[in-house]
Amino acid sequence: MAPNPFRTSVRPVTLTAELPAGQIWLRPCTPGDEHGYLALRRTNQDWLAPWDATTPESPVVAEPTQAGVRKMLRTMARHARAGTHLPWLLWFRETDTGTDTAHQMVGQVTVGPIIGGSARTTSIGYWLDQGHAGRGLMTSAVALACDHLFFERGLHRVEINIRPENTPSLRVVEKLGFREEGLRRRYLHIAGEWTDHRSFALTSEEVGPGLLARLM
Repeated sequence: MAPNPFRTSVRPVTLTAELPAGQIWLRPCTPGDEHGYLALRRTNQDWLAPWDATTPESPVVAEPTQAGVRKMLRTMARHARAGTHLPWLLWFRETDTGTDTAHQMVGQVTVGPIIGGSARTTSIGYWLDQGHAGRGLMTSAVALACDHLFFERGLHRVEINIRPENTPSLRVVEKLGFREEGLRRRYLHIAGEWTDHRSFALTSEEVGPGLLARLM
């Protein structure tokens, strides 16, 4: 599958994939997601705190607030319209239970910044609800996002940076065949301190028919 030419003007789109356990959606964040997002983050505060971004000026991971979530969603929507980021919420509808269930918000996948010119590169960050961990949902979601970036947006390189202690995230890149490029010392301010990250990447020459196809 040949990639399209590089494009930043593509409007944010919803991506879907059928999995053995159900259907996943990557849907652009909207201000209307405020209450659901806030509830999910509060439920997962302890689970996500070791991996949450901070700054030297604000080194403590703060409890999510309605005002903070509202501001974040508006900022992400603005970045999406500008073509610099792709902020998706991950939704899941379980189909292996024998009952028809509604989609529920279970996490987030954020792409950005998207850099054009001679680089044509970006990075991906993600988090998942603890109650849905270990089922391959995030691995499939990252694969879905990468296929869109390579084949629809025309990017050449996608990077993921992970703390060495973050075993679940490391399993995602391992399953998808990301190539490790090295250790970035004190790369990001996480949970109150500058932390090392292992850096992984793929280029368009390495993805073949796509990452979702690797999981089938």
